Amino acid sequence: MIRFPAALTLALALFRPLPIFAQDCPDLSPYFAGQESRGQLEWLQVAGELNGFLRQCLQSAEYFSLIGAAWLNGGLLPEAVEALERALLLDPGNGAAQIDYAEALYRQGQLFPAIELNDRILDRPDLPANLRPALERRREEWRALTRQTSYRGDFLLGYDSNLNGAPDPGQVTLTIAGENVLLALGEEFVTRSGPYANAGLSARHRRLAPGHQHNFIAEIQGRLSDDRNTDLLQFDARYSFVRPRRAQSWQFDSGVRSLAFGGKALFTAADFQARYSVSPVFTCRPFFDAAAQYQLFHDQSWLNAFDTRLGGGFACPLGNGTASLGSLGIEAALLDSQAIKFDRPGGDRQGWQLAANWQYPLPNGLIRAVINHTRLDDGDSYSPLLDAGAPRWLNRSYMLLQYRRGVSINGASSELLVNFYHQQQDSNIGLFDTSDTTFEIGFSFAF
Repeated sequence: MIRFPAALTLALALFRPLPIFAQDCPDLSPYFAGQESRGQLEWLQVAGELNGFLRQCLQSAEYFSLIGAAWLNGGLLPEAVEALERALLLDPGNGAAQIDYAEALYRQGQLFPAIELNDRILDRPDLPANLRPALERRREEWRALTRQTSYRGDFLLGYDSNLNGAPDPGQVTLTIAGENVLLALGEEFVTRSGPYANAGLSARHRRLAPGHQHNFIAEIQGRLSDDRNTDLLQFDARYSFVRPRRAQSWQFDSGVRSLAFGGKALFTAADFQARYSVSPVFTCRPFFDAAAQYQLFHDQSWLNAFDTRLGGGFACPLGNGTASLGSLGIEAALLDSQAIKFDRPGGDRQGWQLAANWQYPLPNGLIRAVINHTRLDDGDSYSPLLDAGAPRWLNRSYMLLQYRRGVSINGASSELLVNFYHQQQDSNIGLFDTSDTTFEIGFSFAF
């Protein structure tokens, strides 16, 4: 952060306008001396003294520019903004007020108006040469904030009760010639549990522009265990365009995801999503979203599908003015899965989904809980050998509990992560009854 109290010391420079409208305003020259050495309390003392001249200096741009600088360097931003705006109303060309007002805009979070004003100051032909280097440094620092790139690495150790996603029963009921026959499942369908290591690396880039922003994310994540046939490798690349507004906001996302299981490519999916948020209603902010995804299975092309999702919900702060209980988001959606090939088992599928997401911020961390329930119904028989050829239905529920806490490891910024996850899936076809519980703990490092 660059301060510019020295701008006000240029009493003889053309950049300091003359107080042509302030006939009764006293001489302010004594307050220009020694500005570089003043601390915050001294600036507040100066502001207090200048405040006594208010009635005499109501038409002096120089006065409001000086008291605005005093409030700004004293840490009282609202008072500084009000005084500097008054100075620029009286004299739009007041260079000292422009410099400090750009700084005040930046501290208010109005980055792009601050950059724009700073550029206009640099274009002024009467800008003193000794101020230009500091203003140019400030411009580069502020513009750098519009382009943010970060990297993060995760490493966690955990235990999974169902590494291979096997069904719960060890046997399946087949319908042959109208009779039910029990068949024992092969070894590859037997549940395997054990410890694992999870590692990931992600890169994020954000570009800010007036009224919108662009986000780019690339992530690779792998899971290793003693059973190499259950190892996972996943790659994600996403782009999002966000147009935030106080009354309403838009967000568009698109991405590609690829998953390998047991050393073989399993599937690749490409998706697009749009979300629209409207003005809060009774403190809750409603939103609506729509998504489409194309799924390509590399070795099982008959499973290829085009999925769509249409939903909505609301996000609400919890608690009252004195105590916050975090925030809660609830969403409901309709699901549709269209088979790409006519021979996909079960044909087309329809269903619905309910989800709740609660987050509670801690002084140096976060607690998060997610609950999700999905119902899917096949349009056709999954197989004439299973449940007498009946269409399949699935009920899938999961719960995620997460604890994050910022820690410092050898001076590096990092987070402690603790995750607990449980999934339960039920179906009229026993082959699809599964359950899975995982617990993991580790660290996330930013660099």
